[in-house]
Amino acid sequence: MPQLDTSTWFIVILSMILTLFITFQLKISKHLFPMNPEPKQTTPLKNNTPWEEKWTKIYSPLSLPLQ
Repeated sequence: MPQLDTSTWFIVILSMILTLFITFQLKISKHLFPMNPEPKQTTPLKNNTPWEEKWTKIYSPLSLPLQ
């Protein structure tokens, strides 16, 4: 049974890595990225609800008089 010749493995692996790197760089360079978003100036709309216009008092159970 003949021995496996591994003398060319280094150059094959190195050339494969280099080729993959170049192809990925070319793919990424052709990709169009969106522009950076700028913050939008918005003024919050105030909705007046009936319970916001009236003053209500909330009683805590601990502040009620003892029975």
